[in-house]
Parts: sequence; structure tokens; C-alpha cells
Amino acid sequence: MKEYITGIGGILFKCKDKSKTTKWYSENLGLKSESWGAVFHWREFANSTIEGSTSWGPFDNETDYFGPSGQEFMLNYRVQNMNELLQKLQADGIPVVKISETAEYGKFAWVDDVDGRRIELWEPIDSAL
Repeated sequence: MKEYITGIGGILFKCKDKSKTTKWYSENLGLKSESWGAVFHWREFANSTIEGSTSWGPFDNETDYFGPSGQEFMLNYRVQNMNELLQKLQADGIPVVKISETAEYGKFAWVDDVDGRRIELWEPIDSAL
């Protein structure tokens, strides 16, 4: 089977008070973040000239971004060949919840896994990491 997932693009989670949570991580663990979260930059193991990033993103408890499951966390997977992957998923009977237009940092799509967990798929644009 062809591999589509290339890594973890982000860890997104709900919190009671997004500002308080962000401040706690900053003051206690030194995590520098923006209003939307933080980014960890890294290089590929097999080819250290390739840069990548993983995001850390707190969301308000009331968000509907994670879908109707009530889940507290959502994983964002870095993928390659998004269009091919979405065609395969749909051919296998897995509905794509939403597809975003390509943004400055890549293309996004959302599907629910076999347990009903919403997952986010991200095909980054090389220059945006």
C-alpha cells in the first residue's frame, strides 16, 4: 500500500481558557506562541536539507472544529499526494468531511476515522512548512 502520511503536522486540543493555557505553557515551559498556537521546526531524518514543522494549537472548549464527536484532541497529519489520497478514501467509502482551498501554507482536508474521530490532513507547501 502506498504511504500518504509523512508525519504529525500538529496536535490540536481544547482547553477551558485558551489565553490562560497559552500563558501557562509560556511561563512554565518557555513555549513561545502566537494567538493561534506555536510551531516547532525540524529537519527530515533521511534528508536534513528538508525542513518541516509541527504545530501546537489550543482551541476554546466550545469549538466545533473537531467535529461532532466531543473529542478533546485532534491530530493533524502531514500527507503527500492529497488529491490522490482523497480519491482513494472516497473510493473506499470514507466520506471527506471538508476540503479547504489551498492556503499559503498548504491544503487541508478533514475525515472521520473508523471510531468517529475527526482528523485533519495537511499537505504543506514546501516553502511554508
